[in-house]
Amino acid sequence: MKISKIAANIPESPTLAITAKVNELKSQGKNVIGFGAGEPDFDTPDGIKDAAADSLRKGNTKYTPVAGTPELKEAVIANIHADYGLAYKPGNVIVSCGAKHSLYNLFYALFEAPDEVIVPGPCWVSYPPMIEMTGAKAVLVDTRRNRMHITADMVRDAITPRTRGIVINSPSNPTGMVFDRKELEKIAALCVEHDMVIVSDDIYRKLVFDGSEFFSVATISPEVAKRTFIIDGPSKTYAMTGWRIGYCIGDAEVIKAMSRLQSQSTSNPTSFAQKGAVASLTGDQAMVEERRKIFQRRRDLIVSRLREVPGFSIIPPEGSFYAFPSIEGWMEKFGGSSALTSYLLEHALVAVVPGEEFGAPDHLRLSFATSEENITTGIDRIKEALAKL
Repeated sequence: MKISKIAANIPESPTLAITAKVNELKSQGKNVIGFGAGEPDFDTPDGIKDAAADSLRKGNTKYTPVAGTPELKEAVIANIHADYGLAYKPGNVIVSCGAKHSLYNLFYALFEAPDEVIVPGPCWVSYPPMIEMTGAKAVLVDTRRNRMHITADMVRDAITPRTRGIVINSPSNPTGMVFDRKELEKIAALCVEHDMVIVSDDIYRKLVFDGSEFFSVATISPEVAKRTFIIDGPSKTYAMTGWRIGYCIGDAEVIKAMSRLQSQSTSNPTSFAQKGAVASLTGDQAMVEERRKIFQRRRDLIVSRLREVPGFSIIPPEGSFYAFPSIEGWMEKFGGSSALTSYLLEHALVAVVPGEEFGAPDHLRLSFATSEENITTGIDRIKEALAKL
């Protein structure tokens, strides 16, 4: 049967595909260690689960407003005010079926051909295909030459008369880098000068290490705030990836357009999952810092162990839960990270994500959202497999 060009040209999410492959191999009895999953290995806190279960038991299983319940919107507004010092109204918020869905709706509401959207790379695998589905062009700006940090000069060089916006993801997936405050201020000034919108994907903002500071571009000035769209959700911070709740905060007219799009696709996010999201934002936050400290210990461990692997080098991630080592010493042998990834899965039973998927064929992504035991065993297996070559 004929498939539309859009559907035929969309690549499968490689990170989800690798997770599925790991689960398939495990179901066959193989002891695979997976570094592919972009989700915490912790369980969702009991208070959040209890709130959702109670809502379900009370019969809150009907449609909610398309853009989310008033209660959850107010919780989002209060959270943003507490953390960013910014004041929003319910009309500035839309709740969607995950932060990815919020981004999808936002890109469709903002971009079309022949727009161009600047994306600092290496970048999350879904930004380019989602942008290009709208007819716009994703313009990747390679930051590898500056230790994975974007600069205003790099952005300026990428701007053309067709440039409509920029995506900022700090801390970054896959690099773990946190945007420098001074550079963000310069980039924001360029956005004002060239009338560009800013898509600020803040989903990892609670996971920063070594005193690194998450700084929101939206807090620079009212002029910058009004052209910034904040993307966030409880999935990474509260281990709620499968709950599929995310949200976007920004200009009310664009939020209305996103709501219209959502009304013709998914309608509202799941009713009782929204109740759990309220509990995540309004409940005890002690676990956030506790888990951040666990991730920092894991970060320290995986960086230390990866530095022992011949041919690998790594810039320590400043946030998120990903390590993104260079495999420069193996490029001549494998030609790129995809071949190395296949080798490690076959000969070491270790699953990692090839850097090609993020725009960096000379890198691998390893999630350290797994136990210290798995990190230690997994890196040992990598070293042993490579030592055979």
